[in-house]
Amino acid sequence: MLKRSPTLSSALQNYGVQHTLTDKVECHGVGLHSGQHTTVTIMPAAEDSGIVFVRTDLPNSPIIPAQANQVVQTLLSTELAAPSSSQSSSESTSPAKVRTVEHLLAALMGMGIDNARIEIDGAEIPLLDGSARLWTEAIAKVGVTPQQAPRHRPVVSEPIWVRDGEAFVAALPAPNCRLTYGIDFASEAIGQQWQSWSPDVDDFREAIAPARTFGLAHQVEALRQQGLIKGGSLDNALVCDDQRWLNPPLRYSNEPVRHKLLDLIGDLSLAGSFPQAHVMAYKASHHLHVQLACALHQLIEQ
Repeated sequence: MLKRSPTLSSALQNYGVQHTLTDKVECHGVGLHSGQHTTVTIMPAAEDSGIVFVRTDLPNSPIIPAQANQVVQTLLSTELAAPSSSQSSSESTSPAKVRTVEHLLAALMGMGIDNARIEIDGAEIPLLDGSARLWTEAIAKVGVTPQQAPRHRPVVSEPIWVRDGEAFVAALPAPNCRLTYGIDFASEAIGQQWQSWSPDVDDFREAIAPARTFGLAHQVEALRQQGLIKGGSLDNALVCDDQRWLNPPLRYSNEPVRHKLLDLIGDLSLAGSFPQAHVMAYKASHHLHVQLACALHQLIEQ
């Protein structure tokens, strides 16, 4: 359930200029859910062009904007689809899609990239090591180039709440951007964890990017029977039972909640930029993240 104040401000605040990559980077690997191997090439893009995915394996290479209104599915990952107008009339009526975009988008946002063209030869972004670390390392290696157009962020002047039972995501008025996440699992290996992070203060590469995706051992087989996590393994995901981690060591004592922050950052990137707000999440999901991103994106469009 989305609750929004009718007096939400659509004001925008400039905070520096837009950035793109200095040169292209390429990574390849296996998708978490499909188990299929894909290659991703991230290239510099013109200012004000935003982040777009390009399915080079499909006729006419359809373009999929990384925007909240292009989200079509949020089950255990975030999936985008191309606008129907971008599809050739000779193609299938089903739009081109790209799945599990959140880690790569988090890396781009965390590294300050506003504009990029992401070419991929399949339907799912590779999981790599289960975190955003390899993406950020690749971006850092080629460097980031400032552009002339100003960067904008939505300014939240009244609270926005997205709820589903006790789970919620909220954007509250604040002088700067800050993200706070809480999780609570029955497994003793995870338990209750909280973490805050600010893009204006904390280094994304050190504090968030290395945190890996995680799962519960008793859910693995059921998910695979649903056609999910075909590419998941102990090499690219943390797995625990009720009491312990099956593949330690962890990179942080609270690595799971840091990964949830990573997912949140990737999903919020679909709004265009970090908001001037304190974003708080508790026991949330991609579905709730994306609902908040849609509300923030509306502030920019107004």
